[in-house]
Amino acid sequence: MFAAVKALSQLKTLAATAVIGTALVLSGCGQDTDKADSPLKVGVMAGPEADVMKAAVDQAAKDSGLKVELVEFSDYVSPNIALSDGSIDANAFQHKPYLDSMVESRGFKLAAVGNTFVYPIAAYSKRLKDISELQDGATISIPNDPSNEGRTLLLLHKHGYITLKDPSDLEATPADISDNPHNFKFVELEAAQLPRSLDDVDLAFINGTYSVPAGLIPTRDGLLIEDKESPYVNLIVARQDNKDDPRLQTLLKAYQSQAVIDKAEELFKGSAVPGWDVK
Repeated sequence: MFAAVKALSQLKTLAATAVIGTALVLSGCGQDTDKADSPLKVGVMAGPEADVMKAAVDQAAKDSGLKVELVEFSDYVSPNIALSDGSIDANAFQHKPYLDSMVESRGFKLAAVGNTFVYPIAAYSKRLKDISELQDGATISIPNDPSNEGRTLLLLHKHGYITLKDPSDLEATPADISDNPHNFKFVELEAAQLPRSLDDVDLAFINGTYSVPAGLIPTRDGLLIEDKESPYVNLIVARQDNKDDPRLQTLLKAYQSQAVIDKAEELFKGSAVPGWDVK
């Protein structure tokens, strides 16, 4: 995370550049009002999550003629900056603990519109075939963003590898470990760098956003994985001042459809769990 005003300004510039340079327009028939007739700009993570959203966009165009412009990002900070400053109308990449941390730390006035999928985080290794082979003193790379770092440490705590001072702290860091009996060494990295760290560490915890493009399927390759009861369901998020835009409900309805479930199954091989009640 960036604390300095200068860094925040630079990120805003990056987000604006992403809006201009990586937009993908998917259009359908027009609607009645000027607002409804303009494309809904939605930020997504480049890769398979963007492809899942494209399936939702296609479904929304088919069902209601909704026009959507997808804006692809490659980091977890810029999509909320772009949403907050009005460059986009919504984004779909984050779970609630991350959203809450960004609202608290940055003062963003954002609100959840609805659920998408749970993408379980998992641990991978090129050196180990089973988690039982993990040795004392092992080096483990973990995400450095507050919520996903805490998510990883909570998983290690749940399985008895470490003890956290407060197991309910969703933003725990290595400094919050009260007992590290195996003397693990933790390397904190940006999420996008984690797949590349596999050559240098014993174990790496990688989000589905980055594991799947690297050929790593959580349910197949993960040595330690969140179960399906994970509270980390991803969301479609808007600003508080536009969260009631009816176009967002149209997109959400299309997203929570069988066509999108099928696309997620194709791309994530069973490692994307619907975060809504499937009828």
